Amino acid sequence: MENDGVAAIRGVHLTKKFRSGETDLVVFSDLSFEVSHGEQLSLVGESGTGKSTLLYLLGGLDRPSNGTIYFGQKNIFSLPDSELAEFRNREIGFVWQNHSLLPEFTALENVLIPGYLGKKDDKEVKKRGESLLEMLGLSARKGHKPSELSGGEQQRTAVARALINSPDLLLADEPSGNLDSKNAVELHNLFFQLRKDLNQTFIIVTHNADLSKMADRRLEIRDGQIIS
Repeated sequence: MENDGVAAIRGVHLTKKFRSGETDLVVFSDLSFEVSHGEQLSLVGESGTGKSTLLYLLGGLDRPSNGTIYFGQKNIFSLPDSELAEFRNREIGFVWQNHSLLPEFTALENVLIPGYLGKKDDKEVKKRGESLLEMLGLSARKGHKPSELSGGEQQRTAVARALINSPDLLLADEPSGNLDSKNAVELHNLFFQLRKDLNQTFIIVTHNADLSKMADRRLEIRDGQIIS
C-alpha cells in the first residue's frame, strides 16, 4: 500500500448486524472514519460495543453488512475471498490478547509461518524472522516452544510474527490484557518504538487507560457510533 496522499485506511458507512432469532442485532451502524499513515490509534469503549467486531472488519476477517473499507484506494471487500486472504497476509499483521502461538512449534517457527504462507523465499523469511527476534530481545529464546516462554516473551513473539511480512497495518486486540503491569508497559513502549522505527500504522483495541492515552488519537464506540 503506497502512501499516495490518501488516508491509510478509511471506513465508509460501516454497519454490522447479526441475525438473532427473528430480529437483527445491530452492533454498530453507519460508521465512517479515517486513519492516517503511521498513526497509532486506540479504539476504546465498553464491553459489547463492537470494538473487536470492527477490528475483524478492518483486518478483512469478516465482511460488513453494509459499507466498506479502503486501504489507500483499494476497496478490500471488492476482492474475492482468496485474494482478500492474500492481501490480509501481506498487508496486515495481527496481535491478539491470547498470543495464539502454535504450541508444537518454536518461537522462530511461529514467527516464520505467515512468511511461508506468503510464498516468499525461505532463506529471506528465516533471515527476517531471526532479525525480528533479535530486535525484540528474543534471539536466545528462538528455539524455545511457547510453553517455555514467559507471558511477555510469548506476546513479543506474536508481535514478531505480525511483522514478518512487513505489513503496512498492525491490528492489536487487547494485546496486554493477559500481561502483568511490568510486561504491559514494556509491550506498550514496544509498539511506539516500532511505529517510530518502521512507520507502520497501528490500531489497538484496549481497555488499558494508559495505553489509550499514549496513542496519537482515540476513537470511542458508544451506542453504535464513533466518538473522537
